[in-house]
Amino acid sequence: MLVIRRRAGEGFLIGDSVEVEILEIEGNQVKIGIQAPREMPILRKEIVATRETNLDSAQGVEEKALEAAMKRLRQPPPAPEQD
Repeated sequence: MLVIRRRAGEGFLIGDSVEVEILEIEGNQVKIGIQAPREMPILRKEIVATRETNLDSAQGVEEKALEAAMKRLRQPPPAPEQD
């Protein structure tokens, strides 16, 4: 892993097409700006981790259980009881 220090207003390049700039530093938070081609996905690490966890969990679901859950979701809710 490359570790570099940057101050607000400074930045760095990744290859020829990605520019990262430090916009603001306030306490323990850093605001960064990223310029990259639209076709290059930029995702927060925790979003990718959550997605991978969800995909792993979904692999263990049996098809019949999934079909039953979908059927329940499509049913209208029961009418409220009247006094």
